[in-house]
Amino acid sequence: MVLLLIVSAVTFGIFFLLPKLAGQSTDQLAQQYIGKAPTPADIAAVKKNLGLDKPVYEQYWDFLKGIFVGVDYKFGPEAAQCHVPCFGYSFKTHIEVWPEIQSRLPVTLSLAAGAAVLWVVSGVATGVLSALRPGSLFDRMAMGVALAGVSLPMFFTGALALALFTYQWPIFERSDYIYLTDDPFGWARTLVLPWVTLAFLYSALYARLTRAGMLETLSEDYIRTARAKGLRERKVVVRHGLRAALTPIITVFGMDLGLLLGGALITEQVFSLKGVGAFAVEAINANDLPNILGVTLLAAFFIVMCNLVVDVLYAAVDPRVRLS
Repeated sequence: MVLLLIVSAVTFGIFFLLPKLAGQSTDQLAQQYIGKAPTPADIAAVKKNLGLDKPVYEQYWDFLKGIFVGVDYKFGPEAAQCHVPCFGYSFKTHIEVWPEIQSRLPVTLSLAAGAAVLWVVSGVATGVLSALRPGSLFDRMAMGVALAGVSLPMFFTGALALALFTYQWPIFERSDYIYLTDDPFGWARTLVLPWVTLAFLYSALYARLTRAGMLETLSEDYIRTARAKGLRERKVVVRHGLRAALTPIITVFGMDLGLLLGGALITEQVFSLKGVGAFAVEAINANDLPNILGVTLLAAFFIVMCNLVVDVLYAAVDPRVRLS
């Protein structure tokens, strides 16, 4: 909770306090949200509607109060009620922020969940196999591909995947997002290419981390003891070796998944997916503070929750954590 307050305060200060410290007046701030050649009356009305005529701390308090109890906004002669949780109304479109984010969430959740399953399974499996055969041809090829995956940026691999598998060889047709409840097959078909592309980027890191962790774990005394007791190799590797090597993987996975749930900006832009990341880009380009604050708090919430889940998983995966 404290972290979310700090994130919201910092973001609020960046967009309201820093421009004033740089010498920008409230009239200039309000003028950004009006058409060309605004009259002084127009500027005064926008300042009042958006609360720009209040001190920054009052504006921030009104924003926090709206999240928990809601708030009423006036747009000219009309009034609108923003229900809990209220992140305000867009400065540009006068549309409530939270319903807009909710409409984008299924796209981002689908993208993050599918890609996460792929990169964890493929990355961990590749790392384990490489650690069992260090220096082999498979190990060298897998780590070479992993190095390429870590080095290549998403906008390059995404554009290359589209060029090859959508335009050169039309295996995956480019289409708008299809909801899972409407057509499960169509939903998967529209997301396969983004899933694979995103998983290639992340699984490379997981393969390298798993390999390093497994090589260190398999050299421990208790692994040699387990083998000397006659346990099957599969049980030694999975139950004793992999479980101990998963701790750093879980840590990184919690951070990566939390960031993706807050919006995969580049991936959504490359594949024209209208998710939370694309919504954030639109808000930043329009300098639309309520939308930016809503996305920022959502991303911070997901990161905090994923880290809480990671702390719980530590004890479930590694017995050494329970003993300590």
